Amino acid sequence: MTKHRIFSISVASVYPHYIAKAEKKGRTKAEVDEIIRWLTGYSQKALEGALVKGTNFEDFFARAPRLNPARSLITGVICGIRVETIEDPLMRELRYLDKLIDELARGKKMEKIVRG
Repeated sequence: MTKHRIFSISVASVYPHYIAKAEKKGRTKAEVDEIIRWLTGYSQKALEGALVKGTNFEDFFARAPRLNPARSLITGVICGIRVETIEDPLMRELRYLDKLIDELARGKKMEKIVRG
């Protein structure tokens, strides 16, 4: 089975788009980072290190210190697909992240986004 192309793309190449999407709606880079840290368990320093190294999405999620168990509470549609029905585990993690960034850009409160 061939891996999806997005798995080999560096997180650093997509990260500015996450920030731009959030900032366009009055949110901040710090909030984007908080979401990524909540989802993956990376510290801010480790997140920045992964971005500098050009870590791809496959390795980024494989090396995540502690994927948040509450991420399974993330539901809804992203890119026309219900995230909770995505079978490929890595694609599901990517779509969880996309969904959280979308919620941030739509103005949802951080407490709700991070399921806290």
